[in-house]
Amino acid sequence: MSESTHHTADTFGPPVPVLSVSPVVLPVPGRAVDLEVRVSAPVTGSGLPVVLLSHGQGHSNHLSSLDGYAPLVNFWAAHGFAVIQPTHLSSTTLDLAPNTPGAPMYWRSRAEDMKHILDRLDAIEAAVPQLLGRLDHGKVAVAGHSMGGHTASLLLGARLTDPDDGTEVNLAEPRITAGVLLAAPGRGGDALTPQVAENYPFLSTPDFSRMTTPALVVAGDEDASAHLTVRGPEWHTDPYTLSPGPKSLLTLFGAEHGLGGISGYDVAETTDENPERVAVVQRLTWAYLRTGLHPGDTAWQTACDALAAGPDPLGRVEST
Repeated sequence: MSESTHHTADTFGPPVPVLSVSPVVLPVPGRAVDLEVRVSAPVTGSGLPVVLLSHGQGHSNHLSSLDGYAPLVNFWAAHGFAVIQPTHLSSTTLDLAPNTPGAPMYWRSRAEDMKHILDRLDAIEAAVPQLLGRLDHGKVAVAGHSMGGHTASLLLGARLTDPDDGTEVNLAEPRITAGVLLAAPGRGGDALTPQVAENYPFLSTPDFSRMTTPALVVAGDEDASAHLTVRGPEWHTDPYTLSPGPKSLLTLFGAEHGLGGISGYDVAETTDENPERVAVVQRLTWAYLRTGLHPGDTAWQTACDALAAGPDPLGRVEST
């Protein structure tokens, strides 16, 4: 699948075989443990755009790591992307001591993981000979679910106030030119539950007004996240409503925090399991990233038209 191949959401053809390699180990001085990533890509083709995927913090041990999100990873890779998934320090698979600097959510380290990956794309290709020379280092996107959506938002330009020293944090990554935020956290302040404001103060001060990189925000209209926010499902649309365009919002009808089951196949904590909903997320996110990384490609518009044309749409799209 070459870089110049054009796709539309309804004619992109059958999936191609995917290779997936893990762990690829990247030593990072000062990090509590080496950075491990999974790389998934189609077995053939060149000029592959790169998608960095940041995991969330679900109840299952291994989904919040490089081993999660197979429904998205396999689909994206089978249709022309190279997907790179780090295991962030917040992953329960690492079992780090609770007094490790940055604990418990390692919000800064998570974003820095993605920058380290971009710095080391040559090393990643060398570690996976089947990928050597096949990645397009100039076409990079980021995606993230839940806490991973927070990570992605920082790389797309959102700011926050460091709760330790009161400084403004800017982790925007200019090498990333498109993003997808899946059930991401919204604004702080009085939108948070008291427990979250006390235990995760970095969530209290997000500023989306400078999140200028184009992005698709995906939110479920039944994702109340009562353990995080007092505002209900609308909270997860804040990265769209509070950021400058160009942005798009995909609202999924009847979807809760798992968005139908994107974090893994048959995940027990997916309270809204729905394969059709997952298929919508797969296709719409793929199409958004395809067009975002290949300006002029019609995949996104075609996917939006297909969603709206159905007799009983599973969601709606709006854009600014």
